[in-house]
Amino acid sequence: MIKQKIKEHYDFVSPYYQKLWGNHIHHGYYTTGDETKEDAQEKLIKLLINKAQIKKGSKVLDIGCGIGATSIYLSKNYNCKVKGITISPKQIEMARTLSSNLKPLIKPDFEVGDANNLNLKEQFDIIWSVEMISHLEKRKEFLKKCAHLLKKEGRIIIADWFKKENLNQKDLKKFIRPIDSGMLVSLWTSKEYRKILSEEGLELRYYEDISENVKKTWDICLKLIKKKEFWDLAMNHSRELIKFLKSFSSMKKGYETKNLKYEVIIFSKT
Repeated sequence: MIKQKIKEHYDFVSPYYQKLWGNHIHHGYYTTGDETKEDAQEKLIKLLINKAQIKKGSKVLDIGCGIGATSIYLSKNYNCKVKGITISPKQIEMARTLSSNLKPLIKPDFEVGDANNLNLKEQFDIIWSVEMISHLEKRKEFLKKCAHLLKKEGRIIIADWFKKENLNQKDLKKFIRPIDSGMLVSLWTSKEYRKILSEEGLELRYYEDISENVKKTWDICLKLIKKKEFWDLAMNHSRELIKFLKSFSSMKKGYETKNLKYEVIIFSKT
């Protein structure tokens, strides 16, 4: 089952992600090209906060929270009350460790949860979902559930990878399928996400293709995995991890050919 593979993947690689990439396990947003990867990652967070107009003290659901860095950033800098969920118990353990030095009043709440089957009853001002939804099998159900979990005037923030619209079968097979397989995802177009959220009565507040600003991420990633130790690690662990490392070049090619997109979508509940 793909869900189990994703859980096992993040349980195993998250400590290596942290070592290589830092506490924010997502793309960086580059405006000058001279940013460090850490600065670029924080720039992406700031962009999303700014475009969504997140208010101090907001109640936030961080779905696919990774090892907790964004949840911690929102708690620390905006006094947000954050619940972070991920399918990976290892990531929850790491997130709790990372947040252990925060003041108790602003410490995020981290728990294991399956985004395919959200069973939360409370509502939120902000639902934050960065580079996670493409892993989900029950994507339409997830987006519909998010619409119900938003308070009035609440916002859902999505920043993710998407395939180009109207791809022919040749380009789909050449540029997208290797990403799907290696990254344990199934890429849709952003138009499909926007259609579902619109049908749920939400209103589009912001949309932007920021592919050009994030694609440098994969130049950095490819340099990082040139070290023999990572390939030895993959060889000793699983074929899936080897495919994962090989798919880094597919990500770079996807952006270069513009068949892969990185888009930001923000909807609000009126």
